[in-house]
Amino acid sequence: MATVAELKAVLKDTLEKRGVLGHLKARIRAEVFNALEDESESRPSLSHENLLINELIREYLEFNKYKYTASVLIAESGQPVVPLDRQFLIRELNAFEESKDNTI
Repeated sequence: MATVAELKAVLKDTLEKRGVLGHLKARIRAEVFNALEDESESRPSLSHENLLINELIREYLEFNKYKYTASVLIAESGQPVVPLDRQFLIRELNAFEESKDNTI
């Protein structure tokens, strides 16, 4: 029969492999930041430029599979949960998209 320590180790390993553990850690981090945030000190409004910069950072994080970091960025920055349309972002930045790998 398995010991409690062995069951904990298997459970932790399973959650890590499924990506759930990292997601939970990131979500807890974001919630702690939200709880500690000084409510009397309001966050500056998200300017158009900052919205675009944050979206580029999100694009980078998601491209590299940094899902948990991206979720903390969204929670802390006030960035919309739904990403900006890629074509809109390309037009706003006056950029072009490489067709072979869909990178900006």
